Amino acid sequence: MMRWLQRLFWLGVFVGAGCGAYQAWTRRQASAAAAPSQSSTAWPPLQASDADRETVASTPRWVSPVNGDCPEGYPVKANDNSRIYHLPGGRFYARTVAERCYANADDAVADGYRPAKA
Repeated sequence: MMRWLQRLFWLGVFVGAGCGAYQAWTRRQASAAAAPSQSSTAWPPLQASDADRETVASTPRWVSPVNGDCPEGYPVKANDNSRIYHLPGGRFYARTVAERCYANADDAVADGYRPAKA
């Protein structure tokens, strides 16, 4: 009886160590995939001119819809509840009731929205 208990104990130790090693490996793989590549960033960082800063500051990133439709120049529809944005020509673009309208998809992504899958 004691021999079986010892075997079960060591089996549990090895299985636990294997699970811990697997979790550590998957976390490391996920963090490596999420890390930005060093080659894509320019060095030294580019400085924006005063004219660029004024243009960016005067242009709103998003606007509220007018009567449920996005105004001209802001075609990207975003939904606050699902945090999803829809592009013109998308499957559910016509059915989407916009809560925010963006000029381009990059602005929607910068505010934390993700693209629609369909």
